[in-house]
Amino acid sequence: MYPHRQPPDSPRHAVLTTIASDSHTWNLLFLQLLLEEQGWEVTNLGACVPVDVLIEEVSARTPGLVVVSTVNGHGAEEAPGLARAVRAVPALAGVPLVVGGKLDTSGTLAPEVHTALTDAGFDAVLTGPNAVPGLLALLDALPQHRPGKPHADVVR
Repeated sequence: MYPHRQPPDSPRHAVLTTIASDSHTWNLLFLQLLLEEQGWEVTNLGACVPVDVLIEEVSARTPGLVVVSTVNGHGAEEAPGLARAVRAVPALAGVPLVVGGKLDTSGTLAPEVHTALTDAGFDAVLTGPNAVPGLLALLDALPQHRPGKPHADVVR
């Protein structure tokens, strides 16, 4: 998949990605269309995105949102490291970061998995039938971000 590139100063710009082991793309296409319908410009990094590539892309853009979607069932294992890497970059510490999809191989989400993901730095964990409504609610709650302005009003 080819990234849909947007200028770094775009106010409602989202970066969409997967974890490094996830080769699924239909989820990314769906989310890209959903975000675009909500007025967001989207850089879709595609499947199997290494963490260092994500950090490079997000650092170059300072988007208003980073969405990590996974359906291979390994998100609970891989996503915490991704979140910690994003949060370790000072310029990205306040960028809203969400994860969703099928996060474990059983398709369920134990409360301790949710806690581990939010403790690692995700602002929201979106799964099951409430995932899309949860994302839409999150989009409505986000400020009109301008690059260089921290997301201090986004509560974890």
